[in-house]
Amino acid sequence: MFDRWPTRLSAALSLALIAGLSMHGSVTSEAAQAPTERIEAGVQPFTANYEVVFRGFNAGTSSLELVRENGDRWRYVSRNQARGLFRLALPGEVRQTSVLTIDESGVRPLRYAADDGTDSTTRDIRLEFDWPAGRVRGTAEENPVDLPIAAGLQDGMSVQLALMRALSRGESPSGYSLIDKDEIKEYRYDFEGQTRLQTAAGELDVVIWASHRPNSNRITRVWYAPTLGYLPVQAERRKGETVEWSMRLKNWRR
Repeated sequence: MFDRWPTRLSAALSLALIAGLSMHGSVTSEAAQAPTERIEAGVQPFTANYEVVFRGFNAGTSSLELVRENGDRWRYVSRNQARGLFRLALPGEVRQTSVLTIDESGVRPLRYAADDGTDSTTRDIRLEFDWPAGRVRGTAEENPVDLPIAAGLQDGMSVQLALMRALSRGESPSGYSLIDKDEIKEYRYDFEGQTRLQTAAGELDVVIWASHRPNSNRITRVWYAPTLGYLPVQAERRKGETVEWSMRLKNWRR
């Protein structure tokens, strides 16, 4: 997923697109619960903006917006803008969109789209989840996609909401299946503890979750704020000991 420079940078400019902001973990439900006041179990609409640092340089901004369309149907959008010299690699707005349902059975993606902000479709992705037929179909970087759907399958955006919803309900996810272009991959999630963190929303209690693929030395770590509905307030991606990118909350609203 990160084998080319523009794709790496677009990953750095979006919390959503990392199959790796999918945090996988296995802990007891007691350990996963934060000591802070719990919110109503579920996911709430929000808008959040982040500053992105890529390998030590101020690379741009990323935003996340979750809106309810009607009933249990939602739209989750990530918009990313490169800054300075990084605009040479990503001159347009990198956008990801997931249309999904959220109900008592969980988070279920219906449509997913990724656009690199150019007229070319060589890096774009369009997927349709046909749950009754048990197939996900579409195109990824101009290649056809037709794969079986397993229960709990997520896309690169919906997986964030699946984790946030699980944490708000006191659950402890141990992993998610995620569709990445034309492959279905497994990610593990690990609870790494809780701490106090100074953020744009003030000093908050946060819980830390990390995700990775089995046998990979890349790990994505995210700090979630329970009192903000488990909103991500900070994130980083490491390859071994090297921080490839990091993100910090700039502002947010409900």
